[in-house]
Amino acid sequence: MSRTLAQAPQAEAAIALQDLRFAWPGGAPVLDIPALHIARNEKVFVEGPSGSGKSTLLGLIGGVLTPARGKVLLLGQDLGALSAAGRDRFRAEHLGIVFQMFNLLPYLSLIDNVILPCRFSLRRREVALAATGTLTGEARRLLAHLGLRDEALLQRPVTQLSVGQQQRVAAARALIGGPEILIADEPTSALDARAQGRFLELLIEECERAQSALVFVSHDTSLSRFFSRSIALPEVNRAAAAPEEGA
Repeated sequence: MSRTLAQAPQAEAAIALQDLRFAWPGGAPVLDIPALHIARNEKVFVEGPSGSGKSTLLGLIGGVLTPARGKVLLLGQDLGALSAAGRDRFRAEHLGIVFQMFNLLPYLSLIDNVILPCRFSLRRREVALAATGTLTGEARRLLAHLGLRDEALLQRPVTQLSVGQQQRVAAARALIGGPEILIADEPTSALDARAQGRFLELLIEECERAQSALVFVSHDTSLSRFFSRSIALPEVNRAAAAPEEGA
């Protein structure tokens, strides 16, 4: 059952936004959110049309952008209190990100793309090793659970994979090492309805296994049925009428 924005106590929040305001240089505010809490292990769908601030919101949660006013707290840590390098380290340790365009590295093998976060995070490396004993083993487990089991397929360069296959590799990379927070920026936009549904079921199941909070943004409201809570960004963003410039 959905809960209101104020019902997720900050003490249990994976993500807490307080009096958040953001504008691109020289522009009107893109985001102006009084408060938003997302609980640990909660699966939240954030919807809104193009220009409503969805990608900007994920940039702030990911610590790539910094607010003009207010706070972004992840797992109780105020990102504004960290240096740029500190935010990078925190993101590597605690966040998994599924990008809309996947951002796979063509010079790495498929398996190496998946285990890449474990090269930057000792915590995620240890969690992955505890799961199956080896980083390669955990990468293969995640890929198999997401539908990539064919050994011949796993030997292909990522540039030779279909869109759906690249999507699964990107999801496995975000999930490896059990990050406490997973954010996804419209990664299913290139898939048909059947493929979208199956992917979301597998993604949410894996998040449940790792007890990760999931924030999934999309303009496709039909996907909200897969999530425990749905947030219409224009309803919580007092700057919703402003265009999202520079995203």
